[in-house]
Amino acid sequence: MKHFIIIALLVIASTLAIHAGLNSIGLLPVLASAQGVSIDQLFGIYMWAIAFVFSLIMVTMLYSLFVFRRKKGETGEGTHFEGNNNLEVAWTAIPLIAVLYLAFLGARSLSETRRIDPSAMVVKVVAEQWSWQFQYPDYLFSSKDLYLPVGKQIDLQMTSLDVIHSFYVPEFRLKQDILPGRSVDLRITPTRLGHYTLTCAQLCGAHHADMVANVVVVSQADFLAWTQKEIASAPKDPVLIGQQLASLYGCAVCHSVDGSKKVGPTWLHLYSSSVPLSDGTKVNADATYLTNSIKNPNLQIVAGFSPNVMPDTFAQALTDTQIQNLIAYIESLK
Repeated sequence: MKHFIIIALLVIASTLAIHAGLNSIGLLPVLASAQGVSIDQLFGIYMWAIAFVFSLIMVTMLYSLFVFRRKKGETGEGTHFEGNNNLEVAWTAIPLIAVLYLAFLGARSLSETRRIDPSAMVVKVVAEQWSWQFQYPDYLFSSKDLYLPVGKQIDLQMTSLDVIHSFYVPEFRLKQDILPGRSVDLRITPTRLGHYTLTCAQLCGAHHADMVANVVVVSQADFLAWTQKEIASAPKDPVLIGQQLASLYGCAVCHSVDGSKKVGPTWLHLYSSSVPLSDGTKVNADATYLTNSIKNPNLQIVAGFSPNVMPDTFAQALTDTQIQNLIAYIESLK
């Protein structure tokens, strides 16, 4: 019994020392969201569990090696025994109960992070190689920086235009994969003013490391002031709005505006022209055709161009008004 008491005391001391050491090195960045509270609580439990299990194994092993080693002059064999039913039941039941309890805590934490606030502000997040875009439907403008008001739940409605990306701000503790062709939600309630960095946590191509964006959490008053400034500076002419959207979504990568040939048809003189299709027919490039080409780009393939090149995710990424603005810009290229 003396050895058990000594080992128990050493395990307790080692657990406390290791836990204090883990906390002192700052493994986690500052917490800046309400949803991260339950996640940090889980991390805290894991830290204690790691410190305890490591101490239990190492202290017992080292104590046994030192105290029960063969002494000088001893030549006999150690005491022979075959198993211990009580011990085997204990080391099976206790870990099982611990894992089930941690699973319960994890499910509860997930429920907390998914809790919906009916008054949440919607921000649409569009990810593409290799940039982020943030749309504010309530204020009718887009931004390259993500501005959030402190203390208010934000419903991030996210989609990808090309490959799988992942939204991750370490201070918010939450990470969400973004899949092309689908809209996924992530709810965040910022609790700390400051500047943070959004990174893509999913390898997405050659410039994956450059796919970052500024996240700025400000007061309600400062957020309203910022929105008013953005609204005032945003173009009002549909043609200019469409030109801005084309720049934001990288349309010029595949479509020229000077008649030169790229991956996709040029936009110069496109509106109201007769467009030959790959099936031998022709179609008038009116607003209906252009809308369908944006929402369902593989429905009518222009002759001489390859199918399945343009992403079919713009139907989720763009509103009907934004599509109308893009078409107004295309119409202006006469």
